[in-house]
Amino acid sequence: MPSPRPKARPTTRPNHLAGFGSLIWLFVVGLPLYIMLVATFQTRADYAANGPLSFPQHFTLDNYVNDLNDGFGQYFLNTVIVTVCVVGIVLLLVPPLAYAIVRSDGKATGRVFRLFLLGLAVPSQAVIVPMFYLINEAGLYDSLIGVVLPTAAFAMPVCALILTGVMRDISPELYEAMTLDGASPRRIFLRLVVPLSKGGLSTVVVFSSLQAWNGFLFPLVLTQSTENKVITMGLYDFQTEHGVDIPGLLAAVVLSMLPVLFVYLFARRALVQGLMGVGGK
Repeated sequence: MPSPRPKARPTTRPNHLAGFGSLIWLFVVGLPLYIMLVATFQTRADYAANGPLSFPQHFTLDNYVNDLNDGFGQYFLNTVIVTVCVVGIVLLLVPPLAYAIVRSDGKATGRVFRLFLLGLAVPSQAVIVPMFYLINEAGLYDSLIGVVLPTAAFAMPVCALILTGVMRDISPELYEAMTLDGASPRRIFLRLVVPLSKGGLSTVVVFSSLQAWNGFLFPLVLTQSTENKVITMGLYDFQTEHGVDIPGLLAAVVLSMLPVLFVYLFARRALVQGLMGVGGK
């Protein structure tokens, strides 16, 4: 009996159109990055003489050194403090709030949640004037805590919406099983909900940290002194009456984007899962 012929493997044809499109997209993304990085290693005179596309003729790190020596290090530290505090407040308040919303059957909780979500429809620009008077009357003007509180408040509605969606994806049978075992709501929250909501929590951390790190309006209106400047306000220092120090400015931009880039690289998968509402599965 003749042996059966082996099945022919399907041949895949290269997709030249997709490859060409990828090259175009790589060029579109890579060219601005090239211009930004190359400029940071040039002197201001070389950049003005040779243009943004030229390769550095005199390689230098003076732009980074000058940025750190001219106060940018303090701006960086202030931004880190604001970001850590905002993330801490959000993680302290939003997960218990989302857990209470998911597990409560009362109408009052639903109404509070809908009222809480009204923050999504209120832009920060619309309330900046009353926010200024409130922070000033509380004695928090020109302080980092005066920036932390409104930044955390405006980040909480989105974070609550994300975590409630994640916690609703947890199987009700798991809640019932722990309840039958005599677990208290606090133990259910710590032993069941938090471990199964790691994707949503990672999303909340990334979102709130980006809101705090890139915040501009609240530091602009609620701070005044140099000691309390953050990175977004410190970038103004590179613009003078004689022009703009473009290499120094771009070096500061590179320094400011590195922490956010690292956070995104390590948490991108959890960020996507949390936004899709499957982080709790």
